[in-house]
Amino acid sequence: MRIGLFGGTFNPIHLGHLRAVQEVQEAFNMDKCYLIPAAIPPHKKQIGIASAEDRFEMVKLATSDSPNFIVSDVELKRSGPSYTIDTVIYYQSILPKATQLYLIVGIDSFLQIEIWKFYPDLFSHIAFIVMARPGPRGKQIFSNRQVLENFMKSRISADYRFSIAQNCFMHPEKQAVYICDVSLLDISSTKIRRLIKDGRSIKFLVPEKVEEFIKTKGLYL
Repeated sequence: MRIGLFGGTFNPIHLGHLRAVQEVQEAFNMDKCYLIPAAIPPHKKQIGIASAEDRFEMVKLATSDSPNFIVSDVELKRSGPSYTIDTVIYYQSILPKATQLYLIVGIDSFLQIEIWKFYPDLFSHIAFIVMARPGPRGKQIFSNRQVLENFMKSRISADYRFSIAQNCFMHPEKQAVYICDVSLLDISSTKIRRLIKDGRSIKFLVPEKVEEFIKTKGLYL
């Protein structure tokens, strides 16, 4: 069984999130993908962040028609900051040992992984799928690969090597790091919050159910 873990603040979740993770799920033939809203994002200021319960509800609404997406409240149930390493260890403890787990992250977040709690341990625990934006005629694909390779060799381990056969970065002891080119739409939660504050429409940026929830709850005004 193949399972993806995709965490984030989701403040709010938008179509860019959903399209990217859908493409990753299909590319890696995953059985399920867990979307995991952070209760207390450890590296973000809490000002302007909707409650964990509201963000969790918006992710549920956004994925209600997608049976392969499972919304997890594991970080809402855990006290204190929401650390990825704790979530990964939790899922490894409850899923069958034969499960192949993947941690799905955007390339920008991956390049900031040194600020994550116990980040070196993650590379021993779980394979990564790093989402990146494709460029014209494959030029950006090579560029993304070079950026990742330089980063991992200098900051994570010099023993990481790109395997053309496996289409990922391999290490003799650590987990693989895959790169997946996805349709990273030019949508951001920051932009959505700004539009709401300015009284402008967010139609076609978030699912309709999420748009209605935001209006009903008066979020981000």
